Amino acid sequence: MEHEIPEEFVNVESIFVRHRNTLMIRGGFTPVYTDYYLHLMQHGIRYPEDLDAALKETMAMLVLHLVARPWAETIAWTVNIRAPRTNLFVTGSSINEQITGRCFTEDVRETDRNLFYSQTTVPDKEPRSSALEVDSNDPLEWIERLYQRSEQRPGRIFRLPDENYVLLAAQPGYDEEWFSTVDTATISRIEQTEEVKILEKRRFRWHCGCSLDRILPVLGAWREQPDELFQGQDEITIQCPRCAAKFSVPRDMI
Repeated sequence: MEHEIPEEFVNVESIFVRHRNTLMIRGGFTPVYTDYYLHLMQHGIRYPEDLDAALKETMAMLVLHLVARPWAETIAWTVNIRAPRTNLFVTGSSINEQITGRCFTEDVRETDRNLFYSQTTVPDKEPRSSALEVDSNDPLEWIERLYQRSEQRPGRIFRLPDENYVLLAAQPGYDEEWFSTVDTATISRIEQTEEVKILEKRRFRWHCGCSLDRILPVLGAWREQPDELFQGQDEITIQCPRCAAKFSVPRDMI
């Protein structure tokens, strides 16, 4: 079946580690990162290296987390980083099999600590929101803290070669000693050391779905004040708040 999956999709496996009562989610994110960089090139966007790396890993973490969660959820994370003053934003949907995100480096509210905000949306229900303080600039540590504080179950994250990542999520009755001491080397060869069962395979791609038609309504309030909006120019450029895509808006379109 793998040859039928478009190359831009990341295959994510949900695996149950028997006798350890642990859920393992793993995926290789090169296809998502490739499309992410093509997006940046298309729109002339360039982030500082450290922010670029953090955004990529945060997107990977969200995909793993989505697969560990119920199918119908759409989740958005915003991380307000104190230094360098930045907001990282990522959002993903299991229903639409997509992930997107961007960095905000201008007009970012200054704080004295790093804050991680999460919002979960399920059809026909009110969104659920939570916030927690995070101590570092490492996305993997953010997610481990999210599991400790908000998921009410331990979670561990592992970086593997070739842009592969693994999330371990504890289940009721899990082997606490094994869970706390297992290392990257063991995770990379877990089929040889543990009894495992693949529960499902899912796929995700980099995709926002934004368009000029969807963004234009945001400018509706300026219809009575076009001069203030355009400041003598024939057109302006607006950015998608989800992926930073740039769109040119001529004056006669407002």
